[in-house]
Amino acid sequence: MSVRVEKRGIRALGIAESFRVGVLERSCLAGVVMRADLVVDGFVFGSATIGGDDATDAVVGMFYRLERNDINVIILRGVIISFFNIIDLERVYLNTNVPVIGLTFEESEGLDEHIKHHFPQNWQHKIQQYHKVGERKKVQLKTGSALFIRAVGLNEKQATQILNKFTLQGAIPEPVRLAHLLARTKYQWDLERIKLGSQ
Repeated sequence: MSVRVEKRGIRALGIAESFRVGVLERSCLAGVVMRADLVVDGFVFGSATIGGDDATDAVVGMFYRLERNDINVIILRGVIISFFNIIDLERVYLNTNVPVIGLTFEESEGLDEHIKHHFPQNWQHKIQQYHKVGERKKVQLKTGSALFIRAVGLNEKQATQILNKFTLQGAIPEPVRLAHLLARTKYQWDLERIKLGSQ
């Protein structure tokens, strides 16, 4: 699928997560469908295993549960989520036929040593997954803020133009900002429900 960046009705599916290590076995993922005029017209929830390898399937599953053919781009708040559960951007693109942009917001010297520390039994597999996602590229948004992206199915210029359409202030595009709020709220609800059930 090619993305016409100038299209007024372009829609993005923004996906973000919420979790705490050692609390629940799964994170909460939330997805928000938003038009370029910042109107929200859909949302979906999912989950991924903390420290697992199912984040890619979780993202693809969320996309298909929406049952829509008008999503032009998927924007992910994080590619390495849920405590090193790594999203394969190429596989998301191939399975959905929708371009994907993965975002991060901070400088990093790499995660190899962290992965080896936390996954002494299968660190080779995790590091292979990590290296597969490729290098990040730093881009500057119209807001003056910078962030780091990985993009599949579109080039760096197209990705930056799309992010500019969906970013009102700072470096966080509105679809993933709202998705993060939803994920955090639902995660809290899940915790409260479990607490009530154990009483």
